[in-house]
Amino acid sequence: MGKYLRKKILMYAITFVLAVTINFLIPRMMPGDPIQSLLSRFSGMEGGREILENQLRLLFNLDQPLWRQYLGYWRSIFTLDFGISITHFPTPVMQIIKRAIVYDLAVLMPAIILSWIVGNKLGAYSGSNKRADNVTMPFFYFLASSPYFWMAGLVAFFLGVSLGLFPISGPYGSLQTPGLNLGFILSFLHHWFLPFFTMFLVQLGGWAIGMRNMIIYETSSNYSKYMETLGASNRLIRRYGFRNGVLPQVTGLALRIGRIVGGAITVQVVFNYPGLGRMMLNGVQSQDYFLIQGIFLTIIVMVLIANFIVDIIYMFIDPRVRLSFTEEE
Repeated sequence: MGKYLRKKILMYAITFVLAVTINFLIPRMMPGDPIQSLLSRFSGMEGGREILENQLRLLFNLDQPLWRQYLGYWRSIFTLDFGISITHFPTPVMQIIKRAIVYDLAVLMPAIILSWIVGNKLGAYSGSNKRADNVTMPFFYFLASSPYFWMAGLVAFFLGVSLGLFPISGPYGSLQTPGLNLGFILSFLHHWFLPFFTMFLVQLGGWAIGMRNMIIYETSSNYSKYMETLGASNRLIRRYGFRNGVLPQVTGLALRIGRIVGGAITVQVVFNYPGLGRMMLNGVQSQDYFLIQGIFLTIIVMVLIANFIVDIIYMFIDPRVRLSFTEEE
C-alpha cells in the first residue's frame, strides 16, 4: 500500500507542476493587454495616464521578465496570495475564490455523488431485468448524450418558466442577506435546485449505461455460471456481479470529476450562478490574468485531490491492487 501511494503521489506531483506551468503561460499567450483594459475605466483621465499605467504594471508585476513572473507565481501558490483581480479591481483574487467555491461545492459534490449512486443502482436493475432494460435504456441514452447547456435550458424552461416551480437566475433571492438563518437557507435551496438537477440528470445516464453493461457482462461470466450450478440464487449472483461491476465505475468517477468542471461552467452561465466556472469565464473575457490563474489553479487542486481520494478508495475495495504491489517486492 505504501508503494502504491508513493507512486500515485509522484504522478500527481508531476501533473500538478505541468498544470501550473500551463496555467501560467496560457493567459499570457492571449491577445491584448489587461492593463489597457483596466485603464479604459479611467478614460476621463488625460493627465498622468502614463504614470498610472506604469504604477499598475508595477502593482501586478507585469513589468518583470517572464521568468521572474513565473517564479513569483510559484511563490504566490505557497502563500495563497494570487494577487488582485483586474476585473474586480481592487478585490484580491483569493477573496473572490472563497466566495465562489461555496457555490461550486454546493452544486458539484451532491450532483456527482448522488448521480453515481442512483445511476449505478438503476443500471444494475436494468441490466438484470430485460423488461426494465427495454424501457429505461432509451431514457439513459437520451440523458448521457445531452449537452449540459441544452439540458440546463430544458430544465429552466419546464420547471422554471412553464411551471414556475423554481427561479432560473441567481444563487438566492434579491431580498435575502447571506447568513445562517432559515429564510436565506430556504431561498438558497430554492435557487440551488435547478443547477444541481441539471448536472445530476446529465451524469445519471452515463453511470446507468456503464453499470448496466457491466452487470450483463458479470452475470454471464464463468464464475456466475459456476455459482448458478451450485444452486446460488439470482439475487446472490447479482450482488457479486454488482461488487465486481462497480470497480470500473469507481475509476470512471475519477475521470468524470475532471470533465464535470467544463459542464459546470455552462450550467452556471445559464442560471447566472456565481461559481468558479462563471467567474473564470468573466476573467477570460476581461483578460484578467490573476483571476484566471487563481480559479484554474483551484480547479486543478480540487480535481487532483478528488482523484487521489478515489484512488485510495479503489485500493481498499479492490484487493488485487494491493496484491499486485505485494507480489513485486
